Amino acid sequence: METLTFYGIRELVPGPRWRQLFDATWAGYRNWYLSEGQATRPPVELGYRMLKRHMPELTGTWERLVELTGGDETAARMLTLYDPPRFLPGCSQMALTGDTPMLVRNYDYRPDLCERVVHSSAFTGRRVIGSSDCLWGLLDGMNDAGLAISLAFGGRRGVGAGFGIPLVLRYVLEVADTVSDAVAVLARVPVNMSYNLTVLDRNRDTVSVFVAPGAEPEVSAHCPATNHRGTVPDDPDYAQRFRSVERQRAMFDLLGRQPDPDTAISAFLEPPLYNTAYAQGFGTLYTVAYRPEEGVVDYVWPGSTWRRGFDSPDATHAAIYRPDGRELP
Repeated sequence: METLTFYGIRELVPGPRWRQLFDATWAGYRNWYLSEGQATRPPVELGYRMLKRHMPELTGTWERLVELTGGDETAARMLTLYDPPRFLPGCSQMALTGDTPMLVRNYDYRPDLCERVVHSSAFTGRRVIGSSDCLWGLLDGMNDAGLAISLAFGGRRGVGAGFGIPLVLRYVLEVADTVSDAVAVLARVPVNMSYNLTVLDRNRDTVSVFVAPGAEPEVSAHCPATNHRGTVPDDPDYAQRFRSVERQRAMFDLLGRQPDPDTAISAFLEPPLYNTAYAQGFGTLYTVAYRPEEGVVDYVWPGSTWRRGFDSPDATHAAIYRPDGRELP
């Protein structure tokens, strides 16, 4: 077993703690953002114009972030998250809607490409907590209205004009109260790749939403999501390599047994939902369970649980993960 340190940050508007995160990660993000060449990324003017058109509530925060970088032009472009490079996390996710509603998911990726930051913020006045990515986006999160959301790559290859999905998740949580609100936002904000989004609200409403460039969102009720669209993969070879159908079936079986939250979380710590191909970007870095009624989130690893809330103070947690050297076929 090995350990990773996760950081809990409570900073309501971007300030010194965000600058520390930027300093610690910018070299890696810059390399990622420019990995296909300067000319492949849009000019900052276009990114800002698209941000203002589609997510106007976030423009003030973007301006603050750029100021905190010292006006770095490449950082300003990257922070719009308009037409960024590809991002293909694995992931398995589902929602429970019984006596204790809960969104639970595994985030499967490479350890060196994970920020490992749980950020509690109020960028637009709304309280939001979640797993930070791309410096101000989210991989999963929850707001103070009791809306929770998480992402997984949708399995359809190709890119298009649109935003990187972590910022779209951030935006949903900043402006939406319910599942229906979230679906309406997803229908009007363009994304640059295909993803499955699982959404749960305090009313126990839940949907899985498949989004893709240039396409209307496809909404399914009570459908656990992995890395293919619906229940039939568009790309069978990709789905087979990452055991996407097998993982989805395991969650359907789990839901059929009407598990309590602890039973569901335990299942996410075992195969086929728990994965160990870390070097190939398919290792489980954390299991997370959002509990909208309680306003808390539990990060879980083999042997430890770390609970965070909107008002939790800054803290760190040493998380155990289990690389075993196995590779994907």
